Amino acid sequence: RQVPPHQDCLSPSAHSAFSTPIELMEFAAKMRELSGGKPVGIKLCVGQPHEVFALMKAILKTKIYPEFIVVDGGEGGTGAAPLELSDWVGMPLMDGLLLMRNALVGCGLKDKIRLVASGKVYSGMGLARNMAMGADWCNAARAFMMSVGCIQSQRCHLGTCPTGVATQDMWRQRGLIPEVQGERAARFHTKTVNSLADIVGAAGYQHPIDLQPHHLMHRIGSEQARPFDEVHTFLPKGILLGEPELTVYAKYWKSAQAESFKADSSLLDQ
Repeated sequence: RQVPPHQDCLSPSAHSAFSTPIELMEFAAKMRELSGGKPVGIKLCVGQPHEVFALMKAILKTKIYPEFIVVDGGEGGTGAAPLELSDWVGMPLMDGLLLMRNALVGCGLKDKIRLVASGKVYSGMGLARNMAMGADWCNAARAFMMSVGCIQSQRCHLGTCPTGVATQDMWRQRGLIPEVQGERAARFHTKTVNSLADIVGAAGYQHPIDLQPHHLMHRIGSEQARPFDEVHTFLPKGILLGEPELTVYAKYWKSAQAESFKADSSLLDQ
């Protein structure tokens, strides 16, 4: 960012390149053009439902389709993230992923835009669960950092990482030996994918894409467990375009605006 050495680098709370959902789509199209056609996606931690539907309306209005959307759960974040934000701000991955899945499917966009899950994904079962809920693939960062030695000292922003994983200090970087930790990360990745394959095979399928919400069981209390799609809402394709009033998201869809990330409060209260 052209910040001189040893000076604080403050991340703004808003972007100067865009301020509305439509402008965000136009910015994505600009990035794709400037990069020579490389895939362009959006990564976000879901906050309010109307914001997700505002993005959908902007995509439909501009006909600019990002190649992928990454939903980062509120439980994710870096070691530099304020604890109050990590603990309380943003939807957990399961809730955010489900909302984004319903938005894309309900708008008939799921076949045009890949959906990605991110946020404390570290196991074969985590991969299977996210894919059964609609994710096309999963991103992982924290688990791989721990596989090479991260001890979560939460000093990423201070440059004093004791294990050398997240630091610009040349002396501390000696703690990270690519020839050693690289092999560990590769083994972790292989075992995690093998675990996913075992789960998919045990369910009687050949590919994770075959996993569906009803394959997941959600425990209700100490005596009952129900299929996931009986506990949570999974919208049918295109319903938000034709009959949004029949969905649980009716007021959020109605109040969402392609021209603003803010909801129309007069409609939201109805």
